[in-house]
Amino acid sequence: MGDRWHIEVDHSVCIGSGMCVNAAPLGFRLDAARQSHPRAADADAGEAVLAAAEGCPVEAIAITLADTGEPVFPPEE
Repeated sequence: MGDRWHIEVDHSVCIGSGMCVNAAPLGFRLDAARQSHPRAADADAGEAVLAAAEGCPVEAIAITLADTGEPVFPPEE
């Protein structure tokens, strides 16, 4: 069984570019105000969701391991 990720979007910095939806349409959606939301708070680990987080121009997406809270993205320094 693979890792499960907890996905959060910081709406105080999200600019609604839609890049996350383009990278992972099954992982993210935009609301009427063009704010990004994960389609599910917890999801199976996947390259598309990670690419969306890495490609966010304002780094509004955070991913942690669902069971431990360990950061996946952005990585701890």
